[in-house]
Amino acid sequence: MNNSTRNLKMKKLLIATSALVATAGMASADITISGHAAAGIYSGLSNKDGVGKVAANSALASVHSTATTGTTAVRATKLTAYLADPTATTKAAWEAARAADVAALLAANGRAADVGTYSGDGIYSNAGVDFTMTGATDNGISFSAAVNIDAGMEIDAGDFELDGADGGTAGLGSVSMAGTFGTLTFDDGGIENLYSDSLTNADVSYSTTVGAVSLTIAHDTAAASASSNSVSAAYSASGMDFTLTASEASGGTSTDLSVAYALNDTVSLSGSTDQPAGKESVQTIGATTTLNGVSISVESANNSTWDVDLGYTAGGFALTYGVDETDGWTATATSALGGGATFAAGVNSEDSMYAGVSFAF
Repeated sequence: MNNSTRNLKMKKLLIATSALVATAGMASADITISGHAAAGIYSGLSNKDGVGKVAANSALASVHSTATTGTTAVRATKLTAYLADPTATTKAAWEAARAADVAALLAANGRAADVGTYSGDGIYSNAGVDFTMTGATDNGISFSAAVNIDAGMEIDAGDFELDGADGGTAGLGSVSMAGTFGTLTFDDGGIENLYSDSLTNADVSYSTTVGAVSLTIAHDTAAASASSNSVSAAYSASGMDFTLTASEASGGTSTDLSVAYALNDTVSLSGSTDQPAGKESVQTIGATTTLNGVSISVESANNSTWDVDLGYTAGGFALTYGVDETDGWTATATSALGGGATFAAGVNSEDSMYAGVSFAF
């Protein structure tokens, strides 16, 4: 073997060795692509500029025991007229009387009326693509990021709300890093306040486990509001799950302590005490039972509010019905069609409805 041949082989060995070293130093990574689409019809959904009809009625019930106005009798009279002659005119008169009743009762308790506006009839259709990227460094730190592209008209079936048209632009989701130190998540304005999603969203959160306690802290770096910091702590012992959430808020600190207990395989009990900053605390108790596909859930609070929810599931088909202290009710039905397609429909006591099919790719 001459020197030139020996040198060539040596160079190839060095190149191969360098490549192996470089490859060993690279982080492993995966990219997952998924898609979704939906289409259907809607009528009378709540627009995103207000709390909605159902929420307005709940607000009415929550204060009716501490305020008295003359408009309640007016609303009853208008409702009687509407039931006797269910025309658009009598219905409009009843709706106007009810809105006045809500506004008067809220004002009597120092709260502003906010009932929003509502859609007419329409068709929704939308589609989107989600990119999820995951990987891990050599020292065991896993990381992930998400990007999504959505376009079309969207509805929120859970809240009977018309979300409106999506811009069709790419959006950056959260970026997170996880290791023995915990999980650090970054999402500019995209992390919900841990106490209530009605408060200011956070930009960064940190989650870890301290002994038997799971702890999460969220912070709004802009600090433009009184609710910039929130915290959540969870602990389980002897079949009982305890959760404490708290947030800075205007006028002090808001806290909520809840406990859940599985009495047996079919019955679960729950309780909570919620203390919003500057307001009276609310204590709530509830129970849920499930047997042979039938579920019953009841909940009652000391502010004269209550909810009863019934459900039935069988073979990919599900029905739900819920009613509250305002006699406001919702009914939904879903059915798995196979191949990632699902049919869903819903209607409530406020003449809001939707029906359509969603797809997962």
